[in-house]
Amino acid sequence: MSQKEPFLFKSYERIIGIAHDVNELKNELERLSKIDPNAVNYHIKEKHIAMWLYYIGENDLAKKFENVKDINQALSLLNEEKRSVHEQTPLKENTTIEQSKPESQQKPKRRGGKKKKLQ
Repeated sequence: MSQKEPFLFKSYERIIGIAHDVNELKNELERLSKIDPNAVNYHIKEKHIAMWLYYIGENDLAKKFENVKDINQALSLLNEEKRSVHEQTPLKENTTIEQSKPESQQKPKRRGGKKKKLQ
């Protein structure tokens, strides 16, 4: 499987941000909204972000991005998208909430149990 090209935020031929997936896109939009919002708004208005989202297979989100006008609207859309995805992800049968957390946030598992008697 070939790796998809990341989205490059540019300001006059200078790369000011990179996103490899939707989560990184959101993080870069938040960061760049404080540093260079005009560059981000340019990419939004020219539909560069929407085209990249289609390219990486995020078609539903890309379609929504086609109507985005500025960075604030883009961030609102991504925050809304993240909430709806999180709310719609059902737990697998017999999965506890603790097990659904990323491994780094789970409590350590107890090892062992009953000891076997030595004969």
